[in-house]
Amino acid sequence: MMKGKTEEEDYWNSSKFKAFTFDDEEEEFSRLKESKLAVNSIRRLVEEDEDEDDVEKVSWSGEPVGSISWSVRETASTNQRPEPAFPRITTETAPPLTKSNSGYSLSSLFKGKSKGGNFQSFTDSISDSSVRNFAPELRKPKSEYKDYVSDWSPEETVQRMQQGKAVSLEKFRSLQDKLLLLDYSVSAHDGNVITAVLIYLKRTLSKEVLFSSLSSRQTALRHFISYLTESREERVLLELLRSLGRTEDVALLQYREHLNIADENKKRDFLKSCLSLPFSPDDSSLVQDHYTLLERQIVIEAADRQAERGGKVEIFQKFPRRASILNMPLVTTLYYCCFYHYTEPEGNYSSPSNIRQTFKVSEKQFFVTALAARAKLKAWSDVDALFNTRTWLGFSRRKAPLGFERVVDLLHKNNAPTQVLKDYVALVDDADLRISLAQKHKCHDIVINTFRDLKDRQLLLGYRSKVEAGSSEERKIQELLNNTQIRWKN
Repeated sequence: MMKGKTEEEDYWNSSKFKAFTFDDEEEEFSRLKESKLAVNSIRRLVEEDEDEDDVEKVSWSGEPVGSISWSVRETASTNQRPEPAFPRITTETAPPLTKSNSGYSLSSLFKGKSKGGNFQSFTDSISDSSVRNFAPELRKPKSEYKDYVSDWSPEETVQRMQQGKAVSLEKFRSLQDKLLLLDYSVSAHDGNVITAVLIYLKRTLSKEVLFSSLSSRQTALRHFISYLTESREERVLLELLRSLGRTEDVALLQYREHLNIADENKKRDFLKSCLSLPFSPDDSSLVQDHYTLLERQIVIEAADRQAERGGKVEIFQKFPRRASILNMPLVTTLYYCCFYHYTEPEGNYSSPSNIRQTFKVSEKQFFVTALAARAKLKAWSDVDALFNTRTWLGFSRRKAPLGFERVVDLLHKNNAPTQVLKDYVALVDDADLRISLAQKHKCHDIVINTFRDLKDRQLLLGYRSKVEAGSSEERKIQELLNNTQIRWKN
């Protein structure tokens, strides 16, 4: 029996397992007390380094420090000694981290502050991308949230709008504050700010109050009219102009509606209704001309379309129409009539003379338009007729309401032959300009005659080398040089 008991005691004493005793419970309790003391010491350490901001203290795992779950996890980590979350730092790469010589504190890790120069090397050693940072993002100081506070004055609000900062205009509820906001925006000379304030006032004020307030603020009024025009709020714009008594502007705005009408007959009827609107005298005559021109274009277009389809009018077969005459300007309509209806009697709507008298076309404008149209058709007899005038003695001479150098350019653009150009180059008064145009268009006779009139032998000799050898121009130059009756200057 004694031998068996000794072997049993040796078994229990040599086993890696220990028998249960009540002393184990006391040892576990003491470990819990030590863990609690460690928690309290860490809490005091963190509170000493905290600023005045109320920041929740958390552990490396992201859990609040001092909570029950944190205490239990700390106790378990003390017994089990798991692998640390950060990469292992050996003594060869970094010195031991102790509170006395590490140069950092626990609060520094939470706040991102360093008490000494060694903390940077520590953060560099743990900046592995595989490690997740559980440190919480601290709240910003209240001073940084000042931009979002809605207690700004109208002047400060305008200044912030100029700087591109976010503001709220909804806090300005009284009429006085809203008008102050508008006045400060006008004083800032910033069109974007003025427009933004006007949009807010348009949304929050009645039309009567807004229109009366803008009547004494011309700068803001112009911005508002421009905004309504660009945003195509024509109904509001009409109400605004009527409230301001600007009847002429109201009439012009209503007249612009014809741009949205596609049908020519409906547009003609609309223009007729606009004749009674209170336009200024100049605008009233222009609207009348617009209505008369469109009415005439409708008649001419219908007749020409029928004639073109009939195939009996030679000019429409030789020169088919490329576009409709409807809604064309007055000069284009005159050119069209000079091209297709030049010889018609004055009583017809399509007669160029009728259009000239009806719309009071100036002589110069009519001459240039008719010259271009007839030159395009190579109707040189009609071109000559435009220049022929009779004096009070019954003599005929050529005259133009513009310089003949421009006549030559117009004829050249319409591919006039040299023989036609020569007649009009010779009518240029300035000798130098006449010589230049003659050389440009190869009118040799004009150049030779001009040098003869100038009695400049040297110029004539120099020009002989420019003409073709054996030509009539060379023979003419030689005859002039051999003429002994001419007294040359050189």
